Amino acid sequence: MVEAGARLLPAVTLRENTREGVAPNFQGAGFIKPDQVTLIEAGVFRNCLVSPRSAKEYGVPTNAASGGETPHSLEMAAGDMPRQEVLQRLDTGVYMNNVWYLNYSDRSACRMTGMTRFATFWVEHGVIQAPLNVMRFDESIYRMLGEHLLGLTAERELVLNTSTYHQRSTGSSRVPGALINDFNFTL
Repeated sequence: MVEAGARLLPAVTLRENTREGVAPNFQGAGFIKPDQVTLIEAGVFRNCLVSPRSAKEYGVPTNAASGGETPHSLEMAAGDMPRQEVLQRLDTGVYMNNVWYLNYSDRSACRMTGMTRFATFWVEHGVIQAPLNVMRFDESIYRMLGEHLLGLTAERELVLNTSTYHQRSTGSSRVPGALINDFNFTL
């Protein structure tokens, strides 16, 4: 997005929203984070998260991001599609309501890989027909939130990071549901 000018659909706005997330308003070295940093606005890149170390190294201003320069209180703006209309608008396809995990498969191309878990169904004519077994997917954010995004729900869900691998996580995401055309499942 920075180097090649790639864009997402104008419906997509992403922020690091420390004020309304559950992560603390400071990072590990004690720097105070701003209340919000707009990362993508109306589909266009606006800012990146910059740690104090990167700021010093590259001579740019910091916004007190953590050393990993990843969001800890990510927020995506809501759309205008009521949640109760999702199945009707999907018509026929896969309804995925729970993602088991999500990882990068190719960071530079903004590709994500993950697996479905519970509550994944085959839908025909807006009616759930049957549950589906676990499926793996590999998809680009540029496709999902760009040319193949059909709509975002008006309602958003607060998703807490439940990781306790090295320490208890305080990360969160507040995201709407997304209706996506031509989503790539790999298994």
